[in-house]
Amino acid sequence: MSKKKQSFNLNVGTSSILFIFVILTLISFAVLSLVSALTDYRLSKDVANNTTSYYEASGMLEEQISEVDKSLKDLYDTGISRAGYFEQTGTERSFAYPISDLQSLNATIKILYPENEGEPFYEITSWMVVTTGSIEYDDTIHVFH
Repeated sequence: MSKKKQSFNLNVGTSSILFIFVILTLISFAVLSLVSALTDYRLSKDVANNTTSYYEASGMLEEQISEVDKSLKDLYDTGISRAGYFEQTGTERSFAYPISDLQSLNATIKILYPENEGEPFYEITSWMVVTTGSIEYDDTIHVFH
Protein backbone atom coordinates (compact mmCIF):
# COMPACT_ATOMS: atom_id res chain seq x y z
CA MET A 1 0.00 0.00 0.00
CA SER A 2 1.32 3.30 -0.83
CA LYS A 3 0.71 6.25 1.34
CA LYS A 4 0.31 9.56 -0.31
CA LYS A 5 1.67 12.51 1.48
CA GLN A 6 -0.62 15.39 1.48
CA SER A 7 1.16 18.66 1.82
CA PHE A 8 0.28 22.22 1.30
CA ASN A 9 2.39 23.73 -1.41
CA LEU A 10 2.81 27.47 -1.47
CA ASN A 11 3.21 28.34 -5.07
CA VAL A 12 5.37 31.10 -6.40
CA GLY A 13 2.29 32.99 -7.62
CA THR A 14 0.81 33.27 -4.12
CA SER A 15 3.98 34.79 -2.69
CA SER A 16 4.13 37.26 -5.57
CA ILE A 17 0.54 38.37 -4.95
CA LEU A 18 1.26 38.77 -1.23
CA PHE A 19 4.38 40.81 -2.04
CA ILE A 20 2.42 43.09 -4.42
CA PHE A 21 -0.30 43.57 -1.78
CA VAL A 22 2.28 44.58 0.85
CA ILE A 23 3.96 47.03 -1.55
CA LEU A 24 0.61 48.61 -2.49
CA THR A 25 -0.28 48.96 1.19
CA LEU A 26 3.03 50.68 1.94
CA ILE A 27 2.61 53.02 -1.02
CA SER A 28 -0.91 54.00 0.06
CA PHE A 29 0.28 54.76 3.61
CA ALA A 30 3.17 56.82 2.19
CA VAL A 31 0.78 58.86 0.03
CA LEU A 32 -1.58 59.43 2.97
CA SER A 33 1.35 60.58 5.12
CA LEU A 34 2.52 62.97 2.41
CA VAL A 35 -0.95 64.48 1.96
CA SER A 36 -1.31 64.91 5.72
CA ALA A 37 2.12 66.55 6.00
CA LEU A 38 1.35 68.99 3.18
CA THR A 39 -1.97 69.94 4.76
CA ASP A 40 -0.28 70.53 8.13
CA TYR A 41 2.41 72.62 6.42
CA ARG A 42 -0.18 74.85 4.71
CA LEU A 43 -2.08 75.27 7.96
CA SER A 44 1.07 76.20 9.90
CA LYS A 45 1.99 78.79 7.22
CA ASP A 46 -1.49 80.33 7.48
CA VAL A 47 -1.26 80.45 11.29
CA ALA A 48 2.20 82.03 11.10
CA ASN A 49 0.97 84.68 8.64
CA ASN A 50 -2.08 85.47 10.79
CA THR A 51 0.06 85.73 13.91
CA THR A 52 2.52 88.05 12.17
CA SER A 53 -0.32 90.24 10.91
CA TYR A 54 -1.85 90.43 14.40
CA TYR A 55 1.41 91.53 16.01
CA GLU A 56 2.06 94.09 13.26
CA ALA A 57 -1.40 95.56 13.89
CA SER A 58 -0.79 95.45 17.63
CA GLY A 59 2.48 97.34 17.20
CA MET A 60 0.81 100.00 15.07
CA LEU A 61 -1.97 100.49 17.63
CA GLU A 62 0.58 100.75 20.43
CA GLU A 63 2.43 103.44 18.45
CA GLN A 64 -0.80 105.39 17.95
CA ILE A 65 -1.65 105.10 21.64
CA SER A 66 1.87 106.18 22.52
CA GLU A 67 1.44 109.32 20.40
CA VAL A 68 -1.87 110.04 22.15
CA ASP A 69 -0.14 109.53 25.53
CA LYS A 70 2.56 112.03 24.57
CA SER A 71 -0.01 114.60 23.42
CA LEU A 72 -2.03 114.10 26.64
CA LYS A 73 1.12 114.61 28.71
CA ASP A 74 2.03 117.75 26.77
CA LEU A 75 -1.48 119.13 27.29
CA TYR A 76 -1.43 118.22 30.99
CA ASP A 77 1.97 119.89 31.45
CA THR A 78 0.52 123.20 30.28
CA GLY A 79 -1.41 123.36 33.57
CA ILE A 80 -4.82 123.22 31.95
CA SER A 81 -7.86 122.71 34.17
CA ARG A 82 -9.65 119.38 34.36
CA ALA A 83 -12.67 120.72 32.44
CA GLY A 84 -10.49 122.28 29.74
CA TYR A 85 -8.45 119.07 29.50
CA PHE A 86 -11.52 116.93 28.81
CA GLU A 87 -12.98 119.58 26.52
CA GLN A 88 -9.92 119.32 24.27
CA THR A 89 -9.32 115.58 24.53
CA GLY A 90 -12.74 114.05 25.01
CA THR A 91 -13.28 111.13 27.33
CA GLU A 92 -12.63 108.22 24.99
CA ARG A 93 -10.75 107.40 21.81
CA SER A 94 -11.00 104.41 19.51
CA PHE A 95 -8.40 102.99 17.17
CA ALA A 96 -8.58 100.32 14.47
CA TYR A 97 -5.92 98.70 12.35
CA PRO A 98 -6.60 96.03 9.69
CA ILE A 99 -5.17 92.56 10.21
CA SER A 100 -6.54 91.02 7.02
CA ASP A 101 -9.37 91.52 4.57
CA LEU A 102 -11.80 90.10 7.11
CA GLN A 103 -10.40 91.20 10.47
CA SER A 104 -9.18 94.31 12.22
CA LEU A 105 -7.70 94.97 15.63
CA ASN A 106 -9.74 97.53 17.56
CA ALA A 107 -8.73 99.32 20.73
CA THR A 108 -10.54 101.83 22.90
CA ILE A 109 -8.93 103.98 25.57
CA LYS A 110 -10.54 106.02 28.31
CA ILE A 111 -8.88 109.41 28.79
CA LEU A 112 -7.92 110.12 32.41
CA TYR A 113 -6.93 113.32 34.17
CA PRO A 114 -4.11 112.44 36.57
CA GLU A 115 -4.57 113.89 40.02
CA ASN A 116 -1.01 113.09 41.14
CA GLU A 117 2.39 112.84 39.49
CA GLY A 118 3.03 109.50 37.79
CA GLU A 119 -0.61 108.51 37.28
CA PRO A 120 -1.57 107.36 33.79
CA PHE A 121 -3.22 109.58 31.19
CA TYR A 122 -5.36 106.80 29.76
CA GLU A 123 -6.72 103.35 30.48
CA ILE A 124 -7.20 100.68 27.81
CA THR A 125 -10.83 99.58 28.05
CA SER A 126 -11.02 97.41 24.95
CA TRP A 127 -8.51 95.47 22.83
CA MET A 128 -10.07 92.94 20.48
CA VAL A 129 -10.03 91.38 17.04
CA VAL A 130 -13.21 92.20 15.13
CA THR A 131 -14.50 90.52 11.99
CA THR A 132 -15.16 93.29 9.47
CA GLY A 133 -16.25 91.33 6.40
CA SER A 134 -18.60 88.50 5.71
CA ILE A 135 -17.15 85.02 5.74
CA GLU A 136 -18.17 82.68 2.94
CA TYR A 137 -17.53 79.09 3.91
CA ASP A 138 -16.57 76.57 1.26
CA ASP A 139 -18.60 73.46 1.94
CA THR A 140 -17.78 71.65 -1.27
CA ILE A 141 -15.73 68.49 -1.21
CA HIS A 142 -12.67 68.51 -3.45
CA VAL A 143 -11.95 64.99 -4.60
CA PHE A 144 -9.08 65.93 -6.91
CA HIS A 145 -6.84 68.98 -6.87
